[in-house]
Amino acid sequence: MHVSPRRLLPFLMLSQLVAAPAYARKHDTGFLDRTINVQGTNYKYQVFVPDDWNSHQKWPIILFLHGTGERGDDGLLETDVGIGPAIRNGRSRIPAIVVMPQCPKNLWWINPPMQDLAMATLEAATKEFDGDVQRTYLTGLSMGGYGCWRLAEKYPGRFAALIVICGGIRLPARALKAYPYIAKLTPPDDPKSYSDAAAKIGNVPVWIFHGADDDIVPVTESQRMYAAMKQVSTDVHYTEYPGVGHQSWVKAYDEPKLFPWLFSKSLATNPK
Repeated sequence: MHVSPRRLLPFLMLSQLVAAPAYARKHDTGFLDRTINVQGTNYKYQVFVPDDWNSHQKWPIILFLHGTGERGDDGLLETDVGIGPAIRNGRSRIPAIVVMPQCPKNLWWINPPMQDLAMATLEAATKEFDGDVQRTYLTGLSMGGYGCWRLAEKYPGRFAALIVICGGIRLPARALKAYPYIAKLTPPDDPKSYSDAAAKIGNVPVWIFHGADDDIVPVTESQRMYAAMKQVSTDVHYTEYPGVGHQSWVKAYDEPKLFPWLFSKSLATNPK
């Protein structure tokens, strides 16, 4: 059947209009708002997606756990301290998907439901943004540093490397007094607590940071974990900043060698 050019033209124009969005569509990048439901509760969180992201490759993915000051339910505060500012100060230094869940007020990352939240956001972002399970990393500061050690214990072999900043195993006396319910989640003040934690974590590359003058989390927490991890891991680094207080994460995330070291690690090549 012959169709005249005049009658065919509207169909051609319509097909172009329909097809155009598929070609013009570009995935959102930068800091993106996300929401996840875990055990019947909705939580807001953030995912940073590099400007040059595409779905034709697998991307390194970092799970970041914030400190006590960024707890809440706005899904935004967790980007204001730590890795968020580091990204804003130099996106090209962190060519990775960065997942930033938010812990509600009065809870801690060492609470099992919050561990579930952290892992659920990681899994969701890995699926949505083609995260590389062989190059999945964990980092956190202060309360998030404690959360890092606890998640690494609970999920050995899940993370290709850890960056733990002013964290520890045993919560400070001030925190135990303010939140008595977490005392049962805190191990005894005994060297075995640190060696037991390290044994569960296993041979994973880790870089630990702490300020020597930290008056919130004792520097001995990182010193003890460094000593314990050296007994089980072949790639352990410790940086202690003289004269620096609790906010050691500012210097840590600005270390020139940190992210090249991190992105060189992979579960596929790490020593077993």
